Amino acid sequence: MPRAVRYDRYGSSDVLYVADVDMPAPAADEVVVEVVSAGINPGEVPVREGHAHAIWPATFPSGQGSDFAGHVVAVGSAVSVPPVGAQVIGFTNGRAAQADYVAVPARQLTPKPANVGWDEAGSLFVAGSTAYAAVRAVEAKPGETVAVSAAAGGVGSLTVQLLRRQGIRVLAIASEANHDWLASLGVQPIAYGEGLEERLRAAAPEGVDAFIDAFGDGYVELAIRLGVTPVRINTVVDFLGAQRFGARSDGGMSAATADVLAELAALLASGELTVAISAAYPIEQVREAYARLAAGHSRGKIVLRMR
Repeated sequence: MPRAVRYDRYGSSDVLYVADVDMPAPAADEVVVEVVSAGINPGEVPVREGHAHAIWPATFPSGQGSDFAGHVVAVGSAVSVPPVGAQVIGFTNGRAAQADYVAVPARQLTPKPANVGWDEAGSLFVAGSTAYAAVRAVEAKPGETVAVSAAAGGVGSLTVQLLRRQGIRVLAIASEANHDWLASLGVQPIAYGEGLEERLRAAAPEGVDAFIDAFGDGYVELAIRLGVTPVRINTVVDFLGAQRFGARSDGGMSAATADVLAELAALLASGELTVAISAAYPIEQVREAYARLAAGHSRGKIVLRMR
C-alpha cells in the first residue's frame, strides 16, 4: 500500500510514523504525483509541536510536507497538462508531500527540467519561494550591500544567490565551516556570534543598505542598529521583531505560485542557482531527518526519498 508520514498528536519528532494509506484519487482539477523526493522544512516543526495551533491547527491524523518532485500517474477530468508520465516539481497546501503519492491541483506544478536532480527539485519550493519573496521585499539594487543571516541554510543559501545574480554585494552571515562554500558562490562570508555588529560595520563602512533575516534571534534589531531602514529589513522568522520595528515579514506564501517555481527551476537548470543537499533520508527515517534538522548548521536542504 502507499505510505505517508503521519502524527496523531502534537509533539517532538518522536510522534512521527510512516503509515499505510489509501491511494489518492484526483479531483477534476487535480493530478496525482508519485513522489520521488520531498523537502523537510523548519516551519513544519512548530506546526507539529502545536506552537502554531492558533494559526495553523492540525487535524489528526496529520500529514507533513509541502514541496515535492515526482511523476504524474493520474489526472482529473478537467486536466490536459501535465500529462501522465510527466516529471514535475510541485507543492501542496495540504501537509501531504511526505508520502508515496500526493494529489494536488495542476496549477501547483511545473515541469522538472531533465538536468535538475530529484533531491534538488523535491526541496525547491518552500526555501525557493521564501528566498524569492525576501529578495523582492527589500528591493535591492545593483551595487548595494545586503546582509543575510543563516546564509548557508536552505532559505539563506538561495537568498544570497538570487541577490548576487542581480549584481548586489552580499554579506553572508554563517558559521566559519561554510565560509569557503559561500565564497565560491561569489558572496562575502561573515562569521556569526559575538562581535558580529563590528564585523559587519568593518565590511561595509559606507553602511548596509538592506537586511534579510532567515534565522531570528535578534537580527531585526541588529539591522536597526546598523541603520537599515525598517522597510528594507525582511525577516522570515522573527515576526514579533518585524512588528516592533516596522520591518517586513514577506515569506513563501507571497510567492507561492507555479510561475515562481518555474522561474527557480529554470535557474537551476541553467546553473545560475544551486540547491545544496546536506543529507537525504528514506521515508522510514523521517524522525532521523528531523533530528538532523534540529541539530542545526546544515548546509542547504535535507530531503526525504520515497524511492
